[in-house]
Amino acid sequence: MASEEVVRVLIAEDEESFVDALMVGLERENFVVTIARDGAQALDLFNAHEFDLVLLDIMLPKVSGLDVCRLIRAKSPVPIIMVTAKSTEIDTVVGLVIGADDYVAKPYRLRELISRIRAVLRRAALNAEAQQPATVPQTDVSPRTSTPDHARTIEIGEVRLDPDRHECVVRGVEVKLPLKEFELLQLLLVNAGRVVTRELLIDRVWGYDYVGDTKTLDVHIKRLRSRIEADPAHPALITTIRGLGYRFESPRN
Repeated sequence: MASEEVVRVLIAEDEESFVDALMVGLERENFVVTIARDGAQALDLFNAHEFDLVLLDIMLPKVSGLDVCRLIRAKSPVPIIMVTAKSTEIDTVVGLVIGADDYVAKPYRLRELISRIRAVLRRAALNAEAQQPATVPQTDVSPRTSTPDHARTIEIGEVRLDPDRHECVVRGVEVKLPLKEFELLQLLLVNAGRVVTRELLIDRVWGYDYVGDTKTLDVHIKRLRSRIEADPAHPALITTIRGLGYRFESPRN
């Protein structure tokens, strides 16, 4: 992310009433704002300039916001917040599956949106720092420690995870995992056989200041299962403990 003095935000929005309010509100908060009024222009601007965050409306002319999100995510880890006039679960799930970091439904309060922007930017900064090599490897991980930690390779049953190399091998085959899914799996693995609460997973992976919908966690768990479970419809590795959270089943269980 850029320095705290300069945060560059690309806003892809075609409703002038929202554009005007966003320009005034975000610039008042010292964000540098660039406006794209359709999906094609958003992609052109993103390819031509550097941005610290993209605020992306789903219903855009020319190229849909979902396609813009997918194309940006294919080349960049820049934080993306989806904006939608539809708050249904399917819209949320689709947006998160293609790589959005958060979403907000219209109409939204500017104060809430700014809080979400700052939370996403903080998480992005922490994730970037976490990718730096650790100077002192940690050998003990518990629910009270942060994630990710750069520990030795973790191997539980048919899953092996190397945090330093960001590698995951399942049943002898390497599986590519996005950062959030990797962090979730890591936290579950180091606590194999124990229930990890929903609150703890959100706290460790998204940060204590996360203000998004808790369905975000469920969506990421579903995506993670689709990648590592032999039968995602009947998960045997990551089980749901109703009312509490999730547990990675160790062989002794």
